Amino acid sequence: MTRLGYQIPNYTYPGIANEDVFGNVVAQAKAAEAAGFDRVMVMDHFYQLPGIGAPEEPMYECYTMLSALAQHTETVRLSALVTGNTYRHPTLLAKTITALDHVSSGRATLGIGAGWFELEHDSLGYEFGTFTDRFEKLEESLQIIIPMLRGEKVTLDGKHYQVADAVNSPAPISKIPIMIGGGGEKKTLRMVAQYADESNLATGPIEEIPRKLEVLAEHCERLGRDRSEIKMTKLQMVFVAPTMEEAEADLQEVAAVKGWNDQVVEFVKDVLIYGDADTVGERLQACMDTGIDGLTINLPGNGHNLDRIGLLGEIALAATS
Repeated sequence: MTRLGYQIPNYTYPGIANEDVFGNVVAQAKAAEAAGFDRVMVMDHFYQLPGIGAPEEPMYECYTMLSALAQHTETVRLSALVTGNTYRHPTLLAKTITALDHVSSGRATLGIGAGWFELEHDSLGYEFGTFTDRFEKLEESLQIIIPMLRGEKVTLDGKHYQVADAVNSPAPISKIPIMIGGGGEKKTLRMVAQYADESNLATGPIEEIPRKLEVLAEHCERLGRDRSEIKMTKLQMVFVAPTMEEAEADLQEVAAVKGWNDQVVEFVKDVLIYGDADTVGERLQACMDTGIDGLTINLPGNGHNLDRIGLLGEIALAATS
């Protein structure tokens, strides 16, 4: 399971032209692998997210990107953080993640969630539906995908999906871990207890983590699941540099590219774990001290600077060891 993941959420980099972005993404994945990260992840979105950039900023289809990164890495597992269930039929997703497992020699992880970015759905023609619809779809998808990944024929006459004797051949090389993203206590964490190997909390303060762990344990007890079989991880957005002065310079550089004013820059400092190595290390350690099993970290502002990935690896390994 994920102990230390590195997510790449941004493809707009100072001084790097669009045609050179993929080369930098490859370099980031290789730097993360060398720094000790055990997962490399990308977002499954088609528009850039609010808070990171404008919708029209570059965003690559995630499974194409992951399959390409598989050819440039050797040990890290590869995953979306997380797949938007609403963007693909579950049988297609089962085939897609299986293909990733083969082209990576058994390093695929299926990260999946219900989907939430309404603008993206409305603009590109994906049905958004209600909150209830999306979670019903997610559960039906899991009932199709998981057995397909285990080599079983699947028949489901569901409210949202219908399949008859669905076959997935060839079978995956590995037993692909299932990670469900989100921290909803009634629906999401219940599905984690029922279906998943891992849970990722993408939002919320670290003070909420002990409560989420408690709720997951309660769901496991009701369902007869061994809580120790499931790992809970937390996504943390970080902006780190060796010194505060270098962190400020990095932030000003990316702000110029993205058109952020001073107000946005100060907002970034408040929302991200921001600062020098000692400051960031203390915050990551505080997160691990809540009882969480692992961290996934991104560097949305300066991940294109490979030295920052190496520094982050040193800090994060110390916090998670």
